[in-house]
Amino acid sequence: MRIARTPALTALLLLGPAIGCTGSAEATATDASTTDGATTTGPGTTGSESDATTAAETTGTTGEVLVPGDDAIVPIFDAEHIYFGSENRRQVDVDVALPATGEYDAITLDFALSCPNGRCDHWDRYGTIGVVRWPGAEDEGYVEVARFITAYRLPASWSLDVTDLRPLLKGDATIRVFIDTWVGPGHEQGEGWLVDASLDFRGGIPTPRPIEVFPLWYQSFSYGDPNAPVDTQVTAQSFTPPADATSFALRSHITGHGFGNLDNCAEFCPRIHGYQLNDQGGFARSVWRDDCPETAVPDQLGTWTYPRAGWCPGADVIPWTMDATADVLPGVENTVVYGVDDYINSCRPEAEPCTGCVAGASCDDGHGQPYYYMSALMIAYQ
Repeated sequence: MRIARTPALTALLLLGPAIGCTGSAEATATDASTTDGATTTGPGTTGSESDATTAAETTGTTGEVLVPGDDAIVPIFDAEHIYFGSENRRQVDVDVALPATGEYDAITLDFALSCPNGRCDHWDRYGTIGVVRWPGAEDEGYVEVARFITAYRLPASWSLDVTDLRPLLKGDATIRVFIDTWVGPGHEQGEGWLVDASLDFRGGIPTPRPIEVFPLWYQSFSYGDPNAPVDTQVTAQSFTPPADATSFALRSHITGHGFGNLDNCAEFCPRIHGYQLNDQGGFARSVWRDDCPETAVPDQLGTWTYPRAGWCPGADVIPWTMDATADVLPGVENTVVYGVDDYINSCRPEAEPCTGCVAGASCDDGHGQPYYYMSALMIAYQ
């Protein structure tokens, strides 16, 4: 099935509940509800299962003894100034020592943004924090842990559950923060952002237990340009999970950006996105966030209350987590493909004729290229 086409994505949307998708595939109006977008601790987990103490929870499938790790809070960033000016510090990497051994049934990322000299960036900016697997390499292997959008001029803070990413968050690690800011010291529109972050590890045996994380994508891609089809920009990915894995979850962040175009895409237009594994079944949903007045930093300037494609100014981006157990084949190579509703943006300079511009934009001024940031990874559990 080629899911880059609208009919196929519609079919995936209908198939979603039948294939065990943890997000509600019928809920096309929002990706902010707790049942549709919240991170899970793994396929099939309940609170009573996590609290139970059984032989299965104290030994792995190969018989190794599982020992809870020592509780630890690991500082990552301390008032790290992120800015652009005489120096480009929009991206900062730090090396940290995370617990190398032991099991943890709760890992929390505590993350805060504050204003240098009381002057935060005036604008809502894309931001991401994650792990760099091969620092300095041509392909550094960046794996997104969390995504956020800064508030208009105001500080913000979040506590995010990243327990299922324990295989990434282990031992010596390089952690990166990036904010797409274009201001800095002395700028009339603010001096950037100060970042504080730490990871809080709480010892315990999780059920199910994440044993490996397979990064699939972290990229941006243009949307609506017939000369650059999405399926030529976002190519199929493969991974080979361990044969003793018993369940799987696909975890994704998707946000749309660019406005003034046909349908005001991609920031202000809902579109159905989907994934398919091994040509079987699929997962699809509308990426749309309409709860900004309730979830974002309140009393901002700007259009912070408007619904958007998967995000709100001054809020974390809620990951879409899907139970992929039924479609993954342990011990062999698996293939994952991504698709999004078909769309041609007629509000672009090379369009003949150029039509459909909105919000006072024209093909020559006021519109931005529609595009998405998308990341996805597969988590294997025992």
